Amino acid sequence: MLVSSSRGIATGLMFFLATCCGVIVANLYYAQPLVGPISASLGMAPQVSGLIVTLTQIGYVIGLLLIVPLADRLENRALISAMVLLLALALLGTALSASAVSFLLCSLVIGVGAVAVQIIVPLSAHLTSPAYRGRVVGNVMGGLMFGIMLARPVSSMITDVLGSWRWVFALSAIVMVVLVLVMQRVLPQRIPTASMGYLALLRSMGRLAISTPVLQRRAFYQAMMFGAFSVFWTTTPLLLAGPQFQLSQSGIALFALAGVAGAISAPVAGRLADHGLTRPATVVAMLSVIVAFAITHLSAPGSGLSLALLVLAAVLLDLGVSGNVVLGQRLIYALGEAERSRLNAIYMATFFVGGALGSAAGAWAYVSGGWLAASVLGGLMPACALLFMWLTDPADAQAQSPAETG
Repeated sequence: MLVSSSRGIATGLMFFLATCCGVIVANLYYAQPLVGPISASLGMAPQVSGLIVTLTQIGYVIGLLLIVPLADRLENRALISAMVLLLALALLGTALSASAVSFLLCSLVIGVGAVAVQIIVPLSAHLTSPAYRGRVVGNVMGGLMFGIMLARPVSSMITDVLGSWRWVFALSAIVMVVLVLVMQRVLPQRIPTASMGYLALLRSMGRLAISTPVLQRRAFYQAMMFGAFSVFWTTTPLLLAGPQFQLSQSGIALFALAGVAGAISAPVAGRLADHGLTRPATVVAMLSVIVAFAITHLSAPGSGLSLALLVLAAVLLDLGVSGNVVLGQRLIYALGEAERSRLNAIYMATFFVGGALGSAAGAWAYVSGGWLAASVLGGLMPACALLFMWLTDPADAQAQSPAETG
């Protein structure tokens, strides 16, 4: 039985939403450590194997821009269930794929279906009283971040234990079907008040993007932060597998588990935002990412100390990135209930593009100049966000009402 709360949302429902976000968003990342075995199994040329990850990201951005805005118009539970069922079908198709083309098409659809999480997060804000919105969104986003961090090691371990990458996607498809059945019993209905047509809904997103300075700033900050996140997690597996560390795939999976600790910052960031501390918390988040890259150069690569510093860097980086995304969401969700899903879609799409660019630029930097070049690039991105904040952003708190900043 769900326990009621003065937050306006039952405690059990809040943690169920967090769990939903975690298990759904993990599907975006299962394939990342499996690119090698998937490519070999499907006869995919090395030069196109990167599409395994890229097409999933493209599908996610498509879903953010074309599906998530519908949450401001259609009943939310039905929309979430439909997207998770689509995700389940795509996962099953991926598990049964006999060719590279069918696998890549299913990867694209996985990205589209996974945007259900970006309908769930604003729904948690709708169900919460304003005074507690930051901490509830933070708890739900904590679940999402746990899913992101755990996806890579979990998919590697399942493949090792069961002997095939196909089991990862087959098992996840089963989990998605079960999740929909539970959501039908647990999630409350939410019928939005917006009545505009679909095309008008999409056109309004351009207006919101142009006319909302707080959204613009927070999206830029998180694009830089998520770009740094992508630089780190794209290049550290290459560094750890290289001649200096020589870690196995299982060793790299264990290293990735260190990042899970960073997910605890999401609920903390939400509480700080509820107490009007968004700006100092943002500065701390950006500095933590800069420091994360810097400390990796305190010891010669390959030593036990350098590996320990990389683990600490992973924790610091994920703390900063997880915290900053919640700080931004707390602000943009306060801008208006009727537009909340569209605001969230713009925010997420912008920083997800930043992450994709960071991943591509990070790989190029690592090939060109090794870990030094990659880490400098990664550190410069949050530094740019911090400089931009200092020059242009006198106070994020101006976006909040007096009741929310107290």
